[in-house]
Amino acid sequence: MTYYTGFVLPVPAENKQAYADHATASWPMFKRLGALRMVECWGEDVPHGEQTDFYRATNAREGEVPMFSWIEWPDRQTADAAWARIMEDTQSFRMTDMPFDGMRMFWGGFSPLVDER
Repeated sequence: MTYYTGFVLPVPAENKQAYADHATASWPMFKRLGALRMVECWGEDVPHGEQTDFYRATNAREGEVPMFSWIEWPDRQTADAAWARIMEDTQSFRMTDMPFDGMRMFWGGFSPLVDER
């Protein structure tokens, strides 16, 4: 069954193109590891909430834009194997010059509950 790794992170607005370039450059690695699709979404209509929101979740600072991203995998086993390989060989899979603060990014793995097309 299809499996997704989802990410939420803040990116400085002035780094929009640098982020797109970074994501595009990382796609061949994820594809080699079995990913089917990668989607990077730039926040455009992201309201500030009263109790919680994307800004609070990422501790976004003035001038930062929330990103919502996901990688689609054929199944959880492929995703788990890919992430294990990346974590065990960080030198080979090192992502340099990240145009965002990775310490304020969060992620998780998800299996579809409803998938209407």
